[in-house]
Parts: sequence; structure tokens; C-alpha cells
Amino acid sequence: MHHLVLTKRRKMNQNNIPKDAELIDDTFYVCEGFALWKTIMKDTGEDYLFSLTKDDVVKMTRWILRCEKDGTLAQHTRVVNSGVVGGKL
Repeated sequence: MHHLVLTKRRKMNQNNIPKDAELIDDTFYVCEGFALWKTIMKDTGEDYLFSLTKDDVVKMTRWILRCEKDGTLAQHTRVVNSGVVGGKL
């Protein structure tokens, strides 16, 4: 089971890429943050994915980027909750 956390992408200045970050596939960086590993997009400097292990975050980042490129990401995603609260609050 992959422990993966998707987050709202946060803009970072390219100069803020950590010095210990490793460039993967000339597309994204991977580095260890506080308690989680994360990937950072090379072209934008945005945080992309977070995971408990380096291997998982690299594997899932590659998979998601491939799906985005192929246009197949929608085939692998679904809405779990509509976010609508019924009744009076």
C-alpha cells in the first residue's frame, strides 16, 4: 500500500530548491522534508507530491506525470465525497 499525500501545489522560487534535492529524469527534484519525502517540479519550483518513502514519491510522481501527458489521469481518479453537508447547521 502506498502512503501518499496529495497537496495543494505551493509556488516556490526556483532558488528555494533545497541543496540536497536530487534531480530525477531531468523533470523533478526529490528531497526529504520534515517527516515526509517530497517532489518539486523543476520547471515551476512547485511542491508536487509528498510520501513516507523516497521510492513511493518518485514512483507516483512518474506515474501521474505520464498519465497527465497521455491524457489518461481522469480514467484513474474519482470523486469520493461531494463535500455537500445536508440539513441545517
